[in-house]
Amino acid sequence: MSTPLIAISELRYADSLASYLKSQRIDVSIKNAPDEAQYIVLLNDESKYEQALEICQAFVDAPNDPKYQQAAWQHSDRTDVPVTSTERGDSVKRWLIALRRAPFTGLILILCTLIFAASLLGLFQPVAALLMIMPLDTLMQNHQWWRLLGPALIHFSVLHFVFNLLWWGMLGSQVERQLGSSFLLILFVVTALVSNLAQLLTAGPNFGGLSGVVYGLVGFVWIAGWLRPKWGLYLPKAIVGFMLVWLVLGYADVLWVNMANAAHTAGLLAGCVIAWLLTLGAGKSAD
Repeated sequence: MSTPLIAISELRYADSLASYLKSQRIDVSIKNAPDEAQYIVLLNDESKYEQALEICQAFVDAPNDPKYQQAAWQHSDRTDVPVTSTERGDSVKRWLIALRRAPFTGLILILCTLIFAASLLGLFQPVAALLMIMPLDTLMQNHQWWRLLGPALIHFSVLHFVFNLLWWGMLGSQVERQLGSSFLLILFVVTALVSNLAQLLTAGPNFGGLSGVVYGLVGFVWIAGWLRPKWGLYLPKAIVGFMLVWLVLGYADVLWVNMANAAHTAGLLAGCVIAWLLTLGAGKSAD
């Protein structure tokens, strides 16, 4: 019979702890408690209760310690959270809880979804006419500056939409929970501006998608997680490698879709620079 060790509200923390326990040769599993929106770490070996409890207490004191993140990278594929019919029926409740914890992430998800739904209903032309970016000399005349951000909200296909929104939901919510909604808003605006302007200047105004911002988030979480692991931001190396390979394939022009290469590159660099500046400022403050 399994013994409950600790209840944790976020899966990534429960997974980090379970992965670390497994790295110490302690057999554990994770059970979802949907009514309480919690994940319970269960001990499957009673003989190691004292050792496991001591590790749990240390984890509560410093859950963002790099050793837990490292264990998650190496052992998270062994952690299994079974999905039951009760969990599926409670998915809306968990989604609403997630939106409460990351409201700006949820706002962008809703906006992109509504705009994409309008496009599917035959309203793409009026949506594009309202949001698509224009040449800078035109913007200087009509002052419709919202168009500098507008392309980030427009998507052209289901794959395009799903790919970008999944990454935005995962990375945006992580940044928002750790650094706040105001910071994510700033990060969104800066990376959208930089990536959209880069694509406009190199390839013209006919583009759209949240991928420039997504690459900005990838760069930010990657560098911030590397320089300041105690902030609790992390991105597995395999995912960073995948995104960089995807970027290179875009330049190689071997994919079945047209890639906004300049937007992706500029967004990635912008995110990396913001992370470096923020961690640099945090370091000086600590001094």
